[in-house]
Amino acid sequence: MDPVSVGLLASLAGGAGGEVGRQVWTGLTTLVRRPFHRGDDSAGGPVPGEDELARLRQAPGDRTRAHALSTALAVRAALDPDFATALAAWHEQAKLVRTGDGAVNNSISGGSYYAPVLMGRDFPNATITPSPPPRPDEADARE
Repeated sequence: MDPVSVGLLASLAGGAGGEVGRQVWTGLTTLVRRPFHRGDDSAGGPVPGEDELARLRQAPGDRTRAHALSTALAVRAALDPDFATALAAWHEQAKLVRTGDGAVNNSISGGSYYAPVLMGRDFPNATITPSPPPRPDEADARE
């Protein structure tokens, strides 16, 4: 299983994604609090991820704490096959939450522009062929 994104964990802990994000965070909390079963079906001992989850909740923007939680989740998934399956299912749901990881803020200010402007985030395989700016005598004729 791929590690859970540090950005995703930090965003969800901070309340990103509105109600859906809150539900996804609650789902992770419930998942982490499940009894810890190692591969040999033994239970007990400290639950990997529980402390890291609480620390991240206290300081949601702290990427170091988010990284610690991501690591704890990966370790627990490696030790507990049932947890790994449940975490993978949770992770697929969590990826659908808009957390702002790919947020775009476009701004144009001042001056005149004589070229196409694309505002967005991803433009794969885009080819832009701008036309030259109008000559000063053409600009006067338009007014």
